[in-house]
Amino acid sequence: MTSQTDLAALLCSRLCHDMLSPVGALSNGLELLADEQDPEMRKRCIELLEQSAKISTDKLKFFRLAFGAAGGFGENVPVEEARDVIDALAGDNKRVEINWAVGESSLPKPAVKVLLNLAQIALDALVRGGTLDIGAEKREGNVEIVARARGAKIAFDETIGHALQGDIAAVEVTSRTAAAHMIALLAEELGGGLQYALTDDALVLGAIIPEPEGMIG
Repeated sequence: MTSQTDLAALLCSRLCHDMLSPVGALSNGLELLADEQDPEMRKRCIELLEQSAKISTDKLKFFRLAFGAAGGFGENVPVEEARDVIDALAGDNKRVEINWAVGESSLPKPAVKVLLNLAQIALDALVRGGTLDIGAEKREGNVEIVARARGAKIAFDETIGHALQGDIAAVEVTSRTAAAHMIALLAEELGGGLQYALTDDALVLGAIIPEPEGMIG
């Protein structure tokens, strides 16, 4: 069984893996800029640096909300913050259309953490493009969340699905499945649960996350 320390280490490995490319591009761009004298090439280097800096910033914002404590917010996080993070991550992929159906102005931090991770998993499944539908609503003391990826070819490792459902015995916890394990444990601690359904052209990820006591109203 994976300890909390092991899970934290695997999440850090995931973060480092995802940040390596844009941060490496920043380093390479600075080296090129230092040696380049041609004005047009220097302009191109600066554009690449700006692009890499934006990608790095967008990823860090995602990790802050999806994995971290989301310091700076209260018990609730504005939905607009979550929307901006996901839209930014998908911004460079012109083949993916994102539709939001979240009527609430804010959601509890645990629900936002689950929503972001499910959205990221669904987004990763759209390797050939498609549509990502994200919805959330409060109902009878719970936050119900759904992320649906629809496309010509869905790429989804079902070990992630087993991890989402908390099937620890069947799935080795790796940096690939660590995020799914994390939100599965979070949902279990709160008395909720996660589920998924997969077909040839659609992946549906769902969650029911109870609202913390004192916030139901």
